[in-house]
Amino acid sequence: MSEDAIFNRRLLLGAGAAALAAPALLGATRAAAQQAGAQEARPFVFPPDIHRFKVGGFEVTVIKDGAREAGAPNETFGIDQAPDEVARLLTDNFLPPNTFVNGFSPVLVNTGSDVVLFDTGFGESGREWGGGRLVEGMALAGYQPEDVTVVVLTHLHGDHIGGMTENGEATFPNARYVTGQVEYDFWVNPERVGTPAEAGHQGVLAKVQPFAEKFTFLDDGGEVVSGIGAMAAFGHSPGHMIYRLESDGKQLILTADTANHYVLSLQRPDWEVRFDMDKAAAAETRKKVFDMIATDRLAFLGYHMPFPAAGYVEKQDTGYRFIAKSYQFDV
Repeated sequence: MSEDAIFNRRLLLGAGAAALAAPALLGATRAAAQQAGAQEARPFVFPPDIHRFKVGGFEVTVIKDGAREAGAPNETFGIDQAPDEVARLLTDNFLPPNTFVNGFSPVLVNTGSDVVLFDTGFGESGREWGGGRLVEGMALAGYQPEDVTVVVLTHLHGDHIGGMTENGEATFPNARYVTGQVEYDFWVNPERVGTPAEAGHQGVLAKVQPFAEKFTFLDDGGEVVSGIGAMAAFGHSPGHMIYRLESDGKQLILTADTANHYVLSLQRPDWEVRFDMDKAAAAETRKKVFDMIATDRLAFLGYHMPFPAAGYVEKQDTGYRFIAKSYQFDV
């Protein structure tokens, strides 16, 4: 029986057990609701989304840490453009012009000898709006935090480092940590105090710096483990890094936050993005990285792409067209 079949069987068995327990659970819920005088049932909370596929001999599991509506698109993307121009591009791509949904997708890579986690999501800080579901999603995929041997932080923004700790303790107690040297040096520097980067500085001091002795700091071309290498992609943050996975002749580029919207960032890579710290450098990086991906016909996975966050791009006159992953890795 294949691993996916075993996984599906576990889900079915779990569903069957839940069905058997349902009468008792419903009775208890009904009694509690009546006692509280509740008029409506609490909304059902779905399990976190996970998606698994192979890259050569590597098993890649994408986990949705959460997703949320993020307001007016032109206040984040194309901030140097007329709002009508941003709205027109969205409408042309069958998207609402007045709002967008931002998703967050950490990635777990099982190389056979290591379990490597790329980014940790929001952690506790995301729970109030339904995020921070990484560990829950890992369990659904058959992994526990103790199984992770390496945690890679592509950069040190809050939605990537928030899950480093839980209740003040290391979430991944058996892991060593990896991030870019330039990125770490920027965020721990006390010169960030009194600047717009101060909140990020404080977050890094709380979530990342306590583990400094367990970190390996990489530069461009550095290696995480065999088959996983780092590439400098500065701009979104001062030391933002992306990673190339390569196994048995197959490749996947983890582009992290190089592009943060599958239409606005990719079709218009020159447009300024609010959260890019060096907007000109970020635009140049987008074009360099996605030119490479398009030219070499590589698969990529972006942290904020539509779940399961993986796909391809082809060049267009003004940028790139996103093509979502289908069954390419399954045949």
